[in-house]
Amino acid sequence: MSTTSSGFKLSEWIFTTDHKRIGILYLIGSIAAFAVAGLMALLIRLEQMSPGPTIVSDAYTGGDQYNVWLYFHGAAMILGFLIPGLTGFAANYLLPLMIGAKDVAFPRINALSVWLFWAGIVMALLTFVVPDKPDVMWTGYPPYSIKTGGNLALYVFTVHLIGFSSILASVNFLVTIVYMRAPGMGWFQLNMFTWSCFTALIIQLVFVPVLAAAVTLLLMDRYLGTHFYDPANGGDVLLYQNLFWFYSHPAVYVIFLPAMGIFYEIYATMAKNPIFNYKAAVYGMCGIVLISGEVWVHHLYYSGMPDWIRIGQMVTTLLISVPVGLMTISLFGTLYRGAITFNTPMYYGTAALYLLIVGGLTGIPLAMTVLSVHLGETSFTHAHFHFIMGIFAAFSVFAAVDFWFPKISGRMLNEGQAKLGFWFNFIGVNVTFWPLFIIGVEGMPRRYWDYSQFPAHFADYHKVATVGAFIVAIGMALTISNWLISAVKGKKAEDNPWGSKSLEWTHTATPPGPGNFAEDVVVDAAWTPYNYR
Repeated sequence: MSTTSSGFKLSEWIFTTDHKRIGILYLIGSIAAFAVAGLMALLIRLEQMSPGPTIVSDAYTGGDQYNVWLYFHGAAMILGFLIPGLTGFAANYLLPLMIGAKDVAFPRINALSVWLFWAGIVMALLTFVVPDKPDVMWTGYPPYSIKTGGNLALYVFTVHLIGFSSILASVNFLVTIVYMRAPGMGWFQLNMFTWSCFTALIIQLVFVPVLAAAVTLLLMDRYLGTHFYDPANGGDVLLYQNLFWFYSHPAVYVIFLPAMGIFYEIYATMAKNPIFNYKAAVYGMCGIVLISGEVWVHHLYYSGMPDWIRIGQMVTTLLISVPVGLMTISLFGTLYRGAITFNTPMYYGTAALYLLIVGGLTGIPLAMTVLSVHLGETSFTHAHFHFIMGIFAAFSVFAAVDFWFPKISGRMLNEGQAKLGFWFNFIGVNVTFWPLFIIGVEGMPRRYWDYSQFPAHFADYHKVATVGAFIVAIGMALTISNWLISAVKGKKAEDNPWGSKSLEWTHTATPPGPGNFAEDVVVDAAWTPYNYR
């Protein structure tokens, strides 16, 4: 048994069923995936600094190398960082504490889910070891993935492992929220983060099996000789695209909803205000659950389909902005007349509003069929996607760690370094993605490693975007190193340094011990986690 002088026992972490430790294991795994995926992003940006081969070996193999970077960046960021960071780390650590439960409903299944996730991370990292690397980007589109896509089995088994982990976690937390709330706690007394996870996990439970089926059919076509996606033998390549996006667009809301839930908690606490229009925001989350499965076809506007289907999907894509709008108005309203404390979590929260507005407004032309046909396969979509989901959700993970860091570690972050890291991150993402909006409108395609055939001035915009990516890298290094150093050397934290009214701050020690609560939690009908007035 590995034991350090401080009493750390490795075996206690390997065999743990404590939801808090499992949450931290999810955080470590997701940040590891984020770091490697971020390195891939830097390689992508370096390659695009100028037309023609820049850091790839030569013009003949450059596309293959670039595609591997793109594959790992996309798959690891979404499946390895954002979803596990929000529904793995944050949900595991916080949900039982917020509802007054001593643990999750099925602790051993919870432990299995985190180690399946870690197995998926190891499988993904084998990309850099195996000779025939996956070359399928993160989407795995046939016929390319079937005929020349490298080690397709590695891609499929990685998706299976992480997907199975997600399904187990979804069942576990849905049962926990329904059956293990503290006595007296009604549905409209739940934290917004609890509601956001509840709705996101319903989406995840329904749609993850669709992705598993889609990639399993890929595996069978490639290695068993079936023809599900082979038009020459009665198959259809568009079947895969429909199945893939039938999962992958709802997955946007699996990420978006918990991210919003985190910012609700930060806003209410730092503004010392109750959630504005609480029930309308909850109904907005439920509306997203109902509509999320009806919007996937806007990813296929340029594929063969009747025009009436395009129009119908345009309407549903625009319609989902209504529940999202209810949530956004609630977020803005929570700040109204608040006594706002502007610390680092609130900095990320303020930046999130800006990202939400820019990302949301740039999504409107992509929902319109007449505009999306021009913009959909350009860098405009690339930039929009990162604003509304990639950066917005990543900022929510960083904000969550900063906000609950005292509760998790018992220590305070170095606030100066945390704010410095934020400014590098915020400035860097704007320097990176605004140039891509501009050249996207002018026709710069997505996924091209060489753009020699396009206007020469595109290279100037790519140079600026590459500088921005390295500014972000500095910000991330400052942020993550601050977590590590402050966990050991930070100032001792009080039990409730932010003055929150939520159970995880008011009824537990810092950090919480086994069983979370010294005595059973009971709440009355007047209690809310946002009783600041």
